[in-house]
Amino acid sequence: MIQVTLLPCRASGFRALLCLCVLAIGMLTPGVATAQDDGAEVVYLDQAWSKDDRDWYYHFSQGSAFVSYDVFINLEASDSDQLLRTVLNSPRFGLIPDVVSEYNPDGLPVGVNKTTLAKPVGAWPAGDYLGINCAACHENQLQYRGKRVRITGGNATNIDLQVLVHELDKALQAHLSDTAKFGRLAARLGAANPDAASVLRKRVEAEQTRIHNYGSTFAVTPYPWGPGRLDALTMIADRSTSILTGIHENWSPGIAPVKPPFLWNAPHGLWTQWSATVRDPIRRNFGETMGVFLPVDLKSKSPAEGLFDSNAMIKDLQRVEQQLRRLAPPSWPENVLGKIDRDKAKVGKGLFVEHCAGCHGAWPYRWTEPNDLGKSFILVGLLPQEYMGTDRTQSHAVRPFALTGELAGYLPGELRGKPLIPTMAFSGFLGTMTMEKALRGLKLTDAEQRDLHGYHGTSSAPTPEGVWKAAPRDGVWATAPFLHNGSVPNLYEMLVPAAQRTRKFQLGGDFDPVKVGFDTTATSGTFLMDTTLPGNSNSGHSFENGPRGNGIIGPLLTDEQRWALVEYLKSIPETPGRVTPFGGPAANSAK
Repeated sequence: MIQVTLLPCRASGFRALLCLCVLAIGMLTPGVATAQDDGAEVVYLDQAWSKDDRDWYYHFSQGSAFVSYDVFINLEASDSDQLLRTVLNSPRFGLIPDVVSEYNPDGLPVGVNKTTLAKPVGAWPAGDYLGINCAACHENQLQYRGKRVRITGGNATNIDLQVLVHELDKALQAHLSDTAKFGRLAARLGAANPDAASVLRKRVEAEQTRIHNYGSTFAVTPYPWGPGRLDALTMIADRSTSILTGIHENWSPGIAPVKPPFLWNAPHGLWTQWSATVRDPIRRNFGETMGVFLPVDLKSKSPAEGLFDSNAMIKDLQRVEQQLRRLAPPSWPENVLGKIDRDKAKVGKGLFVEHCAGCHGAWPYRWTEPNDLGKSFILVGLLPQEYMGTDRTQSHAVRPFALTGELAGYLPGELRGKPLIPTMAFSGFLGTMTMEKALRGLKLTDAEQRDLHGYHGTSSAPTPEGVWKAAPRDGVWATAPFLHNGSVPNLYEMLVPAAQRTRKFQLGGDFDPVKVGFDTTATSGTFLMDTTLPGNSNSGHSFENGPRGNGIIGPLLTDEQRWALVEYLKSIPETPGRVTPFGGPAANSAK
């Protein structure tokens, strides 16, 4: 049995609140299909969300402001006169096309939306902007024999944010250098006279300068991350401590790309993020938004003059978390991907309990004792990184210290006035100050505050260090490639000695329902994943003979055992649309 560290939950005393119930009306039927723009059939699974839940999630605003909306809607691609918003649906960006709807009047891809700044925030004038939200990275679509299987809350395997940023930069540059392109943009925006065209040009120049600064500096990496991966931790730290503050010395290169984690059961876990760093959902979601172009003022002289102002959409971040509490893990669609061998899966279940459940748990999971708000959370495994032996680049990717500049006087406690402090402490401080200013403006009730913070209560348990989180595996069949950095192509290779894993494989191709993930024999795809590059190692989590630790987590399995485990992992959750009770089984059964 693998040795696993589980953190207890500390309790004190507020009364429990009524938990959210699963919507019974308007649920999606398993296997329901529609057509996508390219003619491919899209299959939606029963994940316990209504169509309205899903459509809202695809296009709600987190407050992100990437580029002025009217400019973007009328902008042409860099290398043609085709509108960029149409080109966004092409495979090279990896966004999932979506249809026109109440929440998406302009037919933008999944995860792309309009956001409105009601008033100026720092360098951002009031107005409408193009933004992105969490669905851009946390919604997936598996390709198999001409069909698309939609995975709500899954890790987006095709989105390429680096390519997207660079294309927007090139498109804006092209309009400034090409008189005909700019003329067509001006005509679409009604800038008919020279004065109006001059004002428009200044707007486009300002947009291009900001995007180019990001794309040519902060989005520069030693090698491309590739689709479905991004160094989110460094992106957040860079944007908060360097871009928004103007202290460019604080920049760190994005050398630790990881795949976005899947979202079902995330609100139920005691810890989230790959390295178990966050409990509070609003801090998690707010930090993510700061990393993806939330307007924030970190340059004004004082809070009275605008310091820590932002375009934070707190209520929408709260709603998305509430919806995620009742998102079910996806069940294997046998009508699309083939029948599950139930006898083999039964054998695999026994092997999972023996070799895997000690870390990952199994339904109905292990839960903490109720906290001071009456809520329990799933006990997730916390494994020392040295024990796991997987790539640890993320642990040291961000530079250790950051300059604090004019913000030193606002630092808390013993850090106040210090010109140099740990980078993650500075990033966390800036996020906290910005978030708390936004919260003060909402004047939330105590009940709303408890809900916003995910009912985590007053526990002061320290954040674990140097660990990886092992969450439940229900729905894991839909989340290739595997390990936190996406370096293992399929579930079968997660069960072999690490030295036997494929070193290079293609991303962007058809789903492999046999080994469950990416086909390692495929020669066509959108990107070659090279696990020999720094940050891409596929070592660790190895099943082989030898003492446990240093990357070995289980015994050498026979091929028959591996296939049985793969079949079991395909079979969970065993009940389609099964929602994990938020707050724990005891809290929910008592209501």
